[in-house]
Amino acid sequence: MQALLGIIFHSLGGMASGSWYMPYNWVNKWRWEIYWIVGGIFSWLIMPYLAVVLTIPDWQGILQSAQGPVIRNTFIMGLLWGVGGLTYGLAIRYLGMSLGNSVLLGITSVVGSLGLPILRNIPGMAELLPDGLSFSDLFSTTGGRIVLLGIVILVVGIILSGRAGIIKDKDLAGNKEGVNKEFKLAKGLIIAVVSGVLSAFFSFGIDTGKEMAEVARSMAVEQNYSFVSESVGGFKYLFENNIIFFVILWGGLTTNLIWSVALIFKNKTGGDFIDRKTPLLRNYLFCALAGTTWFLQFFFYGMGETKIGNGASSWTLHMATIILTANLWGFYRKEWRSVSRRAFNMILFGIGTILLSVIVIGAAKWLYPELNALG
Repeated sequence: MQALLGIIFHSLGGMASGSWYMPYNWVNKWRWEIYWIVGGIFSWLIMPYLAVVLTIPDWQGILQSAQGPVIRNTFIMGLLWGVGGLTYGLAIRYLGMSLGNSVLLGITSVVGSLGLPILRNIPGMAELLPDGLSFSDLFSTTGGRIVLLGIVILVVGIILSGRAGIIKDKDLAGNKEGVNKEFKLAKGLIIAVVSGVLSAFFSFGIDTGKEMAEVARSMAVEQNYSFVSESVGGFKYLFENNIIFFVILWGGLTTNLIWSVALIFKNKTGGDFIDRKTPLLRNYLFCALAGTTWFLQFFFYGMGETKIGNGASSWTLHMATIILTANLWGFYRKEWRSVSRRAFNMILFGIGTILLSVIVIGAAKWLYPELNALG
């Protein structure tokens, strides 16, 4: 039952993540940096604050009592993830919802699943990281080898999706219209790789900030909070990760605020905030909807993590649901209109392969509980 609830929560988070960018398509006459930072204020400041105030007992005391390195390292993970989140918007802008998410989130899945295990194999790094399996440990266990197989399948899916993008680029040469008018394959793929790697630092941030979540859990148990349940390894509090998200997202806010303000000054677009020639109320509402929906992805991810743990299966399940949802939106927006049947079939094979990899990794985690230590 706990695993089923975890799958449901991760799926809800994935659907939110795969959908959050859509409201930006209905913002009119605002430049990118304006609607990005307005939505970001809701994503990284307002919603995390409301979540932590409403769900975490004595959240201010937890932050004050947390060890300095925990706060610092979690914040740094947020800063790095913030660069990934910033470039995510650009990758979707140039590649579209379908191809952009398939490539970007596929890369994020690989890095999020194997990043910490690989780092633990580097001399001196293991002492600086949360306890868990190293990359070499994966080769010595059946479950680890199945996870590696899943990662290989995932890479094949990314390659197929990228190949579909190359064919699409050729098909659209001189014929870019509608949602495809900003399609730029080379530029978009470079940005997607950068974003995909750095976006995985959110998963690392969750591991780094676990000490804060454990304190929140202990306090919730002591004070008989609702939504405390017995899970594998002891009690879990459904919302315990909100305190971690609060710190990570301060890092993300810092990165995105600096970049957006720099663009506003460079492009002299600050007047958009109050320009009555634009549909101000409509724009602010759609940005608020985008930002709130964005935060819900990790709100639900945190709930799912309390049921099945952070690591390979949680992260890839989350990524797969995002990829599936984003591609459905991409098809709805007709991003593959005017392309050849070959390109369309290729992206379908890429999506299917990525989803197959998630099933393989999820099955490994299900059958071999020791893989909980992967993340």
